[in-house]
Amino acid sequence: MTAFCVLSRAGENTFEVQECISVFAFGDASLRFSDVKKRRVWYSNNRHDHEKERNDEMMEKHERLQQQIAFLMEIDKVKNIFRQTYLADGERKENDAEHSWHIALMAVLLQEHAEEEVDLLKVMTMVLIHDLVEIDAGDTYAYDSAGAATKRAREEKAADRIFGILPADQGVYFRELWEEFEAYETGDAKYAHLLDNFQPLLLNHASGGKSWAEHGVKRSQIYKRNEKMEETSKTVWECVKAIVEENIEKGNVKSE
Repeated sequence: MTAFCVLSRAGENTFEVQECISVFAFGDASLRFSDVKKRRVWYSNNRHDHEKERNDEMMEKHERLQQQIAFLMEIDKVKNIFRQTYLADGERKENDAEHSWHIALMAVLLQEHAEEEVDLLKVMTMVLIHDLVEIDAGDTYAYDSAGAATKRAREEKAADRIFGILPADQGVYFRELWEEFEAYETGDAKYAHLLDNFQPLLLNHASGGKSWAEHGVKRSQIYKRNEKMEETSKTVWECVKAIVEENIEKGNVKSE
């Protein structure tokens, strides 16, 4: 083998082959140094493309993180949205964050009482986000018929803004979960609603029916609000009826 090559200094003790016109022969295989040069150029360009892809990916991740942080900071406001239900000790009213945390834990504990199997992670996410719209729309008391008339419009507008802060895919997912909860049709939504309704009833009972008495709540209103509860959990429904009847006897709930 004879080679005629053009070299250039690449370092103090190293040289780089620029071009060669001879052929190395290894059995049936041969490789021209000119091919090596071409491959070096291809590798360099390919490495540049990979670096650009990595940089673009890092930029996209950074942008997503900033959107997610903005959402997390925005929903901190839910801690200042107070409900009509008192805490169990009756000392003050609970806020939406406390309510959502409470029913997320209830979702885990009471799952065994559901009449049909539910997707627990989905339900927990559903109940954790279901009241975020109240940051803009405010809390509408369960038995406020006037407030209920404008509730949907107020909350839709709030959902557009609040879930719109997130990266598109997560915003769409949360919005779809919120819509599923509001529709109250799937097994997961029914279980989420059972928790959403059962928790304030338990707090009302523990606080001596304080909120019920303040608002003059009637038996018929409570039963109407919870009319789908029996099909979701017969066990919980029996508990609800016993609590309501006890509070009627105590004068906390009107018997109408």
